[in-house]
Amino acid sequence: MGREGPEPADGRLPRLRLDELLDEVQVRIEAVRGTRDRLNGLLEAVMSVGRELDLPQVLRGIVEAAVTLVDAEYGALGVIGDDNRLSEFLPVGVGDDAREQIGDLPSGHGILGELIRNPEPLRLSELSEHPASYGFPRHHPPMHSFLGVPIRVRDEVFGNLYLTEKRGGVDFDAEDEAVVTTLSVAAGIAIENARLYEEGRQRQRWLAANSELTSDLLSGVEESQVLDRMLERAVDIAGADMGVFYLVGAGGELRGSLARGEGAEAHRGVVLPSSEGTLVEAALAQEGLVMVSDVENEPRITVQPERWKGLGPAVAVTVGTKERLSGVLILARRHGQPSFTSAEGAGLPGFAGQAALALELADRRRDAEQVSLLEDRDRIARDLHDLAIQRLFATGMTLQSAKRLVEHPEAVDRLTRAIDDLDATIKIIRSTIFGLREHDSVGTVPRLRNRVVKAVDSAASALGFAPALRMEGLLDTDVSPEAAEEVLAVLGEALTNVARHAGARRVEVSVVADEGVLAVTVSDDGVGIPHGGRRSGLRNLAERAERLGGTLSVHARGVPGSGTVLEWRIPLPTEREGAS
Repeated sequence: MGREGPEPADGRLPRLRLDELLDEVQVRIEAVRGTRDRLNGLLEAVMSVGRELDLPQVLRGIVEAAVTLVDAEYGALGVIGDDNRLSEFLPVGVGDDAREQIGDLPSGHGILGELIRNPEPLRLSELSEHPASYGFPRHHPPMHSFLGVPIRVRDEVFGNLYLTEKRGGVDFDAEDEAVVTTLSVAAGIAIENARLYEEGRQRQRWLAANSELTSDLLSGVEESQVLDRMLERAVDIAGADMGVFYLVGAGGELRGSLARGEGAEAHRGVVLPSSEGTLVEAALAQEGLVMVSDVENEPRITVQPERWKGLGPAVAVTVGTKERLSGVLILARRHGQPSFTSAEGAGLPGFAGQAALALELADRRRDAEQVSLLEDRDRIARDLHDLAIQRLFATGMTLQSAKRLVEHPEAVDRLTRAIDDLDATIKIIRSTIFGLREHDSVGTVPRLRNRVVKAVDSAASALGFAPALRMEGLLDTDVSPEAAEEVLAVLGEALTNVARHAGARRVEVSVVADEGVLAVTVSDDGVGIPHGGRRSGLRNLAERAERLGGTLSVHARGVPGSGTVLEWRIPLPTEREGAS
């Protein structure tokens, strides 16, 4: 009962079926074990990418984990930029030598671009057979099987995972796709955490830089030094290779520039009558942040475009408002470097706004100090007139009346000289009072001292530092308007020559009026004047001195090559206007 047929006497058939069942069980056990190992590997990969907060490390960890999970020979992660092309490309499996031979990293054509346009998982047995296949550059390793999966951060497609050449010559299967898709979800969370951490850290660095800038300006540090330090911090925080700050005048003219980083020499001391045809014009027109993907080939830059050679991504921002503009800050990276992202540029307008506020506060502080200085000068002038001159005048009158009572010739001669000295002292004090009370006002020609200070300050942008300045004598009263104009012309030409040719790190300027001579001296620690070099500028200075009966001398500061001293001297009128 229940028997379906006779069994063989030797029992071979049941044993055969048992062997098959055991083999099948073994296969399934191995499959379960492989699935378990893969799940463990996936869990470990998810945990590892979630531990890092440094974004570049997170991205590389994602690629390496994906390559290991699906047993691929090559892998890469492409980050999609604001222009819907690849802004970063991180390959794994391709050696450094092969990478150099291949050349520029891909930007998003062919199959890579297909995933950007259609962010859905893509599996291929043969890359070259897909309609979007773009081919490979020379020296690129052969690739056939392909698996691509997008990485999403919330609702945004951050980039794509690309995996090629599954080991063993087989194709990627649905399980591989499921594993990498699961990894991409964890990767999106890890990337978002890393980006939030990076944005917070960047914001903190911008705030610290703003605090330093404000503190320096309000503590009285020279403005050119503060701006140079501001530029240095901006280049460092933004990860730029070069930074330049253009000083912009009220009419949009470029009054000079400071620069730091690679190729900064071409951007220092730029003076142009207008910002037209420059990136400054684009920033002023937009009144905010301007991002450029390739500044070397930017069509809006038509004036001196060669200055941007070798540079690619750039960002520009105005410092100040249209009513009170200080300048424009531009940061740039080398060709091949990733473009500035929206997150990277987010802190720059705030930094520029705080910098503009700090500069305005510093201007207000200087104005208040100037008012206080003028008040002190008025008080000193009043005290000199009401106290010192009256007492000197009384002493002179006493000596003059006493001279009639003295009979000894030598004593009379000494009294006469003392009276003359007192008279000369009164004249000097009255000239000083006149200089103290003659403040620059609207509609009048500024005093020589103030004009010398402004001329030296304006040279700081071209030199890259502020020259030291010393002034002595009654420059505002003893120097004629014609001679004052010559002094300013001499200073301008001498400092320009130093900026262009000397390569100096320190410059000292002195303007002294003493004993009937006005001397203007400019010394530097640069390379000196080469033998047989052009001297057209020096001839101009010599001719200016000769027209006023003076001289020009130029000699080495010490040993040859240790700097130059230029001294321009003219005579001054020997008779001062007498006191009334």
